[in-house]
Amino acid sequence: MIDSAALRAYCLKKPGTTEDTPFDEVTLVFRVMNKMYALLDTEGVPTTVNLKCDPERAIELRERYDAVQPGYHQNKKHWNTVTLDASISDGEIRGMIDHSYELVVAGLSRAERERVSKVRG
Repeated sequence: MIDSAALRAYCLKKPGTTEDTPFDEVTLVFRVMNKMYALLDTEGVPTTVNLKCDPERAIELRERYDAVQPGYHQNKKHWNTVTLDASISDGEIRGMIDHSYELVVAGLSRAERERVSKVRG
């Protein structure tokens, strides 16, 4: 089961990713080019992560998984809160993270996307 440490490690491997705690000491925010793509509650039980999501896909995921809900403290149309309770496979969770990251990268300016692609090597 993916936990907060594994999720953090996965996010930090993504090119151009930085992390900070702008809201409180327990919510890690992962950003690419200073744009948020994941918010991880490190002390919640069970652990939750907010991920950006295409609106249609967000609805599909919410219908498929009880552990996926509209984004807590986020725009409910574009963000999901995912509970890491082992009801969703690690591969599916990583896919949700990838989708969130790619949505944010796609929304960057051309110059920012080029900088991210240089980091990707």
